[in-house]
Amino acid sequence: MMEQEIINGHDTEIDVPEVRQNGVVNGEDSGNAGNEVNTGVDSVSADHRIKRKAKRLIKQLSKEVVTNGTSVIPSTRFLKNSRKPRNGFGRGLPKKGGAGGKGVWGKLGSELEEADVDMNDPNYDSDSLENGDIELKTIIPEMSEEDIQKSVEPILLEYFEHGDTQEAALAFEELTCGTKRFMIPMLAVEIALEHKPSHREMTSVLISDLYGRVVLQRDIAKAFDTLLKNLPDLILDTPEAPTVLGNFIARAVADDCLPPKYVQSYKDKQKDRGEDECDYAREALARADTLLSMKHGLVRLDNVWGVGGGLRPVKYLTRQMTLLLKEYLSSGDLHEAERCLQDLEVPHFHHELVYEAVVMTIEAINGHTEEMMCKLLKSFYAAIIITPDQLERGFLRVYEDMPDICVDVPLAYTVLERFVDRCQKGGFLTDEVIKRLPSRGRKRFVSEGDGGRVKTLDYV
Repeated sequence: MMEQEIINGHDTEIDVPEVRQNGVVNGEDSGNAGNEVNTGVDSVSADHRIKRKAKRLIKQLSKEVVTNGTSVIPSTRFLKNSRKPRNGFGRGLPKKGGAGGKGVWGKLGSELEEADVDMNDPNYDSDSLENGDIELKTIIPEMSEEDIQKSVEPILLEYFEHGDTQEAALAFEELTCGTKRFMIPMLAVEIALEHKPSHREMTSVLISDLYGRVVLQRDIAKAFDTLLKNLPDLILDTPEAPTVLGNFIARAVADDCLPPKYVQSYKDKQKDRGEDECDYAREALARADTLLSMKHGLVRLDNVWGVGGGLRPVKYLTRQMTLLLKEYLSSGDLHEAERCLQDLEVPHFHHELVYEAVVMTIEAINGHTEEMMCKLLKSFYAAIIITPDQLERGFLRVYEDMPDICVDVPLAYTVLERFVDRCQKGGFLTDEVIKRLPSRGRKRFVSEGDGGRVKTLDYV
């Protein structure tokens, strides 16, 4: 018997087996009451019998409906995307608070959680993490101390050439130093100890710009702790290492990279560990304490390394070169004169030294002075401290100013000619300079004849 049922809103025909009811089969009395009639179909058990009250099947329990053990009827899941729970309970809210399923926005506030960030995701961006290097250290191993030293040194030497702290910071950020980040400022100070004051000033600026971006305050403090312990070794290459390191400590305090109590805290840590503070470390800390305790010390520490070469006024540089030459004439020390000239860090202004040396020689009118100045210029020329173009420019400046110099020194032309001849024999004066040497003969007046004619400059 085919019977039409409504299941889940659809008309479905179900084959219902014929059973005996009150001894009547299909409206006929069999005469055998209490016995079932054989209709060619086995008796149906209670488990497979469809009950009238179950008008809707629960489809989430199985994807297929088995009726009589032989036929399989696929279910129709039209309520698949319904927000209502399929068990008949619930308030009609989204599943899992909107956090489950594909293509959903996620749970409210889940954008602030970083626990679900997958570093293997192609769209993973390490810059989105505030502590990115902490996450990356599980993937990229930290560099060894030897590798860090090999990487930091060329970056610093290149920084001394271009002076761009941002470019240097980007290069340092690419290094996976991890817990060894303190080696960056430590190596920077070690390299700066062997360079001139302008490079030390650049190093102090670099440490200040790296603070909070590449290194933290504890990293800078640990770097200076290590440097103070290594002073006995550093002083072998740089005799003034304690004084220079004290300047670095004071400048770091002035730049807010170190706390003001760092000097005292280092002494306290040494006492707590029971270690004896070395004399060099004590000298460096005393130097830093003196600079910090002087009046307006924090303001003055901006120029603790002096003003850089070309930034100083011309009058100051000229005065320093004059003092250098006077000290050389009194002492005769070529090495000290060379050191003082290089400390000025103005290679483009060395022609001023040549000019002052020649003028000082003319004004002295002394053979000893001429010999010493010739020896000085020859030494600087051989060491390529003064280049040929700077030497030529200095002599030509003297040639141009000879009319004014001759007013104060009447024998200026004679002394200049004698000094140029001495320099020519020294082998460092070019032929161009010698050819342009001015000469002035004795001017002849009307009383000496010549028909009453006065010599013009063309005949001088």
